[in-house]
Amino acid sequence: MTSGQPSSPASDPPTAADCDIIVIGGGSAGCAMAARLAEAGERVILLEAGKTDRDIRLLVPALTTAVVHNPEYDWGYPAEPDPSIGGRADKWPAGKRLGGGSSINGMIYVRGHNWDYDHWADLGATGWSAAEVRPYFKRMETNSRGVSEARGDSGPVSVSDNRVHYPIVDAFVEAAQSYGIARNPDHNGMNPGEGTDYSQATQRRGMRHSSARAYLDRTTASVRTETVVRRILIEDGRATGVEYAQHGTTRRLRARRGVVLSAGSLNSPRILMLSGVGPAGHLRAIGIDVLVDLPGVGGNLQEHVGTHIVAKVKGSTINSDTHGFAALREGVKFLFNRSGAIATSMCHAQAFVRTEEGLPAPDVQVSFTAFAFDINEVGRAVLHKDAAISLTICIARPQSRGRVSLRSNDPFAPPLIEHELLGSPVDLDRLVRGLEIGRAILAQPAIAPYIVEEARPGPAIAGDALRDYARMAAIPLYHPVGTCRMGQDALAVVDPELRVRGVEGLWVADASVMPTLPVGNTNATAIMIGDKGADHVLRALRINAGRPG
Repeated sequence: MTSGQPSSPASDPPTAADCDIIVIGGGSAGCAMAARLAEAGERVILLEAGKTDRDIRLLVPALTTAVVHNPEYDWGYPAEPDPSIGGRADKWPAGKRLGGGSSINGMIYVRGHNWDYDHWADLGATGWSAAEVRPYFKRMETNSRGVSEARGDSGPVSVSDNRVHYPIVDAFVEAAQSYGIARNPDHNGMNPGEGTDYSQATQRRGMRHSSARAYLDRTTASVRTETVVRRILIEDGRATGVEYAQHGTTRRLRARRGVVLSAGSLNSPRILMLSGVGPAGHLRAIGIDVLVDLPGVGGNLQEHVGTHIVAKVKGSTINSDTHGFAALREGVKFLFNRSGAIATSMCHAQAFVRTEEGLPAPDVQVSFTAFAFDINEVGRAVLHKDAAISLTICIARPQSRGRVSLRSNDPFAPPLIEHELLGSPVDLDRLVRGLEIGRAILAQPAIAPYIVEEARPGPAIAGDALRDYARMAAIPLYHPVGTCRMGQDALAVVDPELRVRGVEGLWVADASVMPTLPVGNTNATAIMIGDKGADHVLRALRINAGRPG
């Protein structure tokens, strides 16, 4: 045992350990899972490694830039040097508060394209097609646009149109249409992930509405924060509880019916491996007894890769409205109406585009934001002082794959993240083509009069220089998925019912089970997995109890 680790395991008092289900991880999916299980009558204990989310900086949307890469709110896991981007070693964010990523993310709500989910089903994730996941998206949301065939109006997650608006956002939507991208009146509706539309955010009355706020404020689940799970207890092939550390003491907690792992794409595979479930060779090499040889654990790591176009513009944007006397006006707007620049999400409009003909779904997401920022030496976003806009060019379904593994058998060591963002030449080609498309949109008559100059990469950067820029400026977009992949083949970690192969009473439900990345930001999909996943767990429990599912 390394120095500074907690004392030897002890048992919690019998009443505290008397639960039906333990949910590990209070992030986007875990909060939904715990709440739905408790709602169905299960006695649930939710263990979250981070602190509480009761912090004003996690509620005010404009303070997002103050919490990402801030070690008080973000685990900030270091990735290994990436040769595909010049050897740079990025930090990968992970929410360090209840609510996980939904407590620190840009609040952008994107469901993904129908093709994405049908593709999951084709890959062996039966039961997860577009038609089968749509009812869960509808069930989980209360949408400001009202109820429809695809939209819900009574779910726990509040999904709202942005409460800040600038004419240049309208100009972008019009320009995207002029370029040839069809207008979609609701790109989270029946035809999601297509065309151009104004973006929506996980906000409620102008404040961030995380998965924790959405689900846990209405649940009977017992929530314990600052509890670091060391391993899952597996006895005779069945998950019976967990060993966790809290405030310097190691304890064991027992679950009568099973354990759900919802610790995210970086930590769910790490906890499985610490528990003896994973690639046998890797586990033996670092001194962990192998309980189940599951070679797919930690593999199949995928991450959206992107970069930015930044332009100085005429008129007002959030940059100009958050300095000087204008900032006072925005403060009044927010104080009395929860609107204006302080209520902003990280995206105001989007366009989903195909970089070549014949693709079954868009392969690039262009996100428009009526502000621009630079990243300082510690990874924090710093707003420009003058009016500016930015486009985020995102590769929707990158071909590159990486891996999450263990650095050692120390349960407090961060995961080992090995991934090449631009390891595939196809991904680099698409990123460059996405930059060209972004520039073409900004050249359309509807928006061109607003543009003063392209600040990044700069008008002189073209051809081979644009490829060099793409490599230099490519960044992870904080959407890791796939490391406990769902499927039915030998490398699948969980089956379509989310059950871990080879272990009874153990499920994984979070972004790690996604077979492939969907188009767009992944938070909505992660929440859906937790919400839908609860039905899978409940069905298994009822079958095991001899009751119909």
